Amino acid sequence: MKKISLLIIILIIVGNYSCERDDICPDATPTTPRLIIDFLDATDSDIQKNVFDIVVVGGDDNAVLPGYYLTNTSNLILPLKTTDNTTEFTIISNAKENDNDTPDDTSDDFIEGNQDRIEINYSREQVYVSRACGFKTIFKNVTLTIVDDGDNWMLSRQPLTDNQSVEDETTAHFNISH
Repeated sequence: MKKISLLIIILIIVGNYSCERDDICPDATPTTPRLIIDFLDATDSDIQKNVFDIVVVGGDDNAVLPGYYLTNTSNLILPLKTTDNTTEFTIISNAKENDNDTPDDTSDDFIEGNQDRIEINYSREQVYVSRACGFKTIFKNVTLTIVDDGDNWMLSRQPLTDNQSVEDETTAHFNISH
């Protein structure tokens, strides 16, 4: 009986030390941050102001960003490219879908509205997070330019710090007045 008990104890000890711990990156671990933009009232910059029927197009595939199709919002949370030093987005306010007078054919539909384009330039830095999570990219010296098209609904932009960096998603990085 003593031999069986001793054998069980040895198997438990060996079993515990021979297992590899799981390399799973916890959901709470900060990864590559996104750029946060708050929209402010142009007449009173202390008041956040919604943009109505907004559509945001951009990213690697130049498609509509999830969550930004004909929605109302007072801020944007935008992914930046980790393989390039520039990301561009087209932001359309007061947007609506035009079915091109062919309601049964969605292939020729397009979005109408006041389109403004923003260019975001930055330098990238890879930061080691952990063995399970790998690396994340942080963005340094971030600049945001509103491209003038003669009919901008975005009137001005303001970085929240000099030499703006995007290292987390806890606060806004830029304010845009409209």
